[in-house]
Amino acid sequence: MKPIPGIALVAAAVIATNALAFAATGLAVSSAAPGDLADPASFAAIADPQQRSAAYFTELGKVLTNPRCVNCHPAGNRPRQGDEGRPHQPPVFRGADGFGLESMRCSTCHQGANFEPGRIPGHPAWHLAPASMAWEGKSLHEICVQIKDPARNGGRSLDDLIEHIGEDTLVGWAWAPGYGRTPAPGTQKKAGALVTAWAQSGAACP
Repeated sequence: MKPIPGIALVAAAVIATNALAFAATGLAVSSAAPGDLADPASFAAIADPQQRSAAYFTELGKVLTNPRCVNCHPAGNRPRQGDEGRPHQPPVFRGADGFGLESMRCSTCHQGANFEPGRIPGHPAWHLAPASMAWEGKSLHEICVQIKDPARNGGRSLDDLIEHIGEDTLVGWAWAPGYGRTPAPGTQKKAGALVTAWAQSGAACP
């Protein structure tokens, strides 16, 4: 079949126009290398403050939707594990306080640090996020609305979220997860810079 004259040029023009329109919203994926996070300054060209704020969160979403975060923010009461987010083995469950059932506490296996010989991740406060902060399978918009809602985020203010994401050592584990687990994109410092920029610019949602 012969190509229709000019159809390729028309298609290319449509694709280019759509790409520019998407970028203008401030929601386009950044040009940061895979596995990295863009600096807040790289979004300075987005003139609209609300769109720029949403763009910060979209970039932060690379961390929030990464398995290192989602596995501990599962849709149900069972944590997930690995880069593929498979159900935790052995079968364990959230429990009343997020630290497991009385018969199988998280600390039974997860000690104060990663145990590399057994390939078991660790931290002194290893536990699941509250059920109200489960975001597995949700869109970035839904996660954004959820994460800044004090009724669901444990009463945290925006300043508390900056500290939680940028400084909390349990969150920081995501960037040093141990053997066989891909770290979250960027660094905790970069994630902290993005959540700070987002909070200080109005905390708009994509």
